Amino acid sequence: MAEDFYKILGVSKNASEDDIKRAYRKLAHEYHPDKTGGNEKKFKEINEAYQVLGSKEKRAQYDRFGRNFSSGGAGQAGQPGGFGGGFGFDANFDPSQFGDLGDIFESFFGGGGGGRRRKTYTRGNDLQIVQEVTLEESYVGVKKEVSFKAYISCATCAGLGHFAKEGTKTCTTCNGQGEIKEVRNTFFGNFQQVRTCSKCRGAGEIPNKVCTVCKGAGRIVGNRSLSVEILPGIMDGQLIKITGAGETGEQAAPAGDLYVQVRVLPHKVFARKESDLYIKKQVTLVDVLLGRKIEVPTISGKTHNIEIPSGFNLTEKLKVSGQGMPRFNSFGHGDMYVELDVRTPKKISSKANKLLEDLGGEIS
Repeated sequence: MAEDFYKILGVSKNASEDDIKRAYRKLAHEYHPDKTGGNEKKFKEINEAYQVLGSKEKRAQYDRFGRNFSSGGAGQAGQPGGFGGGFGFDANFDPSQFGDLGDIFESFFGGGGGGRRRKTYTRGNDLQIVQEVTLEESYVGVKKEVSFKAYISCATCAGLGHFAKEGTKTCTTCNGQGEIKEVRNTFFGNFQQVRTCSKCRGAGEIPNKVCTVCKGAGRIVGNRSLSVEILPGIMDGQLIKITGAGETGEQAAPAGDLYVQVRVLPHKVFARKESDLYIKKQVTLVDVLLGRKIEVPTISGKTHNIEIPSGFNLTEKLKVSGQGMPRFNSFGHGDMYVELDVRTPKKISSKANKLLEDLGGEIS
């Protein structure tokens, strides 16, 4: 039994026209036989299903009669345009009858329509570098000077790849059109493929004098340096995008972007979680029992005094509000949490032992 058209496209019977169109476009791209991993048989089934479900009239008749029927209003059975043989796939199928198919075929066959030059100068690649900062630098924010090797604009030809004052001549390969038309045979029939001329790269013209420094590319490998602003509170692993700071494109094509990945170095005192900081503080048993004030450092470089409250559970952490990291791209600061590391004495004298016994009787 032939598979249901709705199942072939992976949509429900009450799917909208847009749902059907999106499903078709996705599957057509996935199974197109000209792509690696494509499937000609599956692609044919997908198009057969879309010929029907992509048309209001054909879909209505399909919903009513199924695949096995012939309709005089749609042409004679077995003839192009008809539904004989259960919507038999029409070898003369014209993709232009479905407006959205133009995008599918243009993406695979280069599109059509003359008189439009499409330059294919390569856009510069995006780049990513890693910039290390300390936790203190992340706290206050900092500017870092970075330098890296990349394609930069050729100074000799001002990035053009040739010398404009020397003029150009018409490309003889494409006769100045910037594109070449070819006929391609597919199971749909013959299709006209339009591809960019490789000789002039879509310009339609050939420079009279090419730059020998960059060999016509308009760019050379060099050092690029710039200043990167790292805002307060930035976290480890965050990316900073600098538009147009990547590799220079070929022959004045747009440059790529630069992505700076921030690496916040581990700190010897503080541990960080989001905008909060954590610190361990060694204290003595006497400090705890007497409720003494404890001095702890803060990331700002200052110190802060905290008191151990009565009845405090030593397995918990003391919270110091507002002494954490700035909240990135927001307001205020996180908190600092102090974990008490209570150390007992290695040796206790007999006098101290007697005092502790007396104390135990008082506080038990």
